[in-house]
Amino acid sequence: MAEQKTKPTGASVDAFLDAAEPARRVEEGHRLAAIMREETGEEPVLWGPSIVGFGSYRYVSPSKTSRAEGEWPKVGFSPRKGALSLYGLKDLPEGAALLPQLGGYTEGAGCVYVKRLEQVDEAVLRELIRIAHARGDDPARDE
Repeated sequence: MAEQKTKPTGASVDAFLDAAEPARRVEEGHRLAAIMREETGEEPVLWGPSIVGFGSYRYVSPSKTSRAEGEWPKVGFSPRKGALSLYGLKDLPEGAALLPQLGGYTEGAGCVYVKRLEQVDEAVLRELIRIAHARGDDPARDE
């Protein structure tokens, strides 16, 4: 089985956020980190070179061929140039059902993209974060 590439690091989250571009991503990154810290009660950890994560869970890939297992943040984000990439918000049915109320966003395979933090409903964002953070480990699959 291949080793998981994206893992928690000891790198400074603040230094990573301070280096975000464009300049508005620095402010948005720190604001989003504060919101996630408030809603999860967790301190942020830099996962790999570019994901700020809060909490973690063990997953088991649903693929019958790879059976990959690993650890991933319950909720997290990356302040990328084009958009904020938000992780974990649509993984659970309750989050997926609430997501349309978030405001301006687009979806990728495993994340939600937000061009500007000010364009989303903060109350909905906070609820999505709480839902994502409440997840447990994936049950082991015995198929």
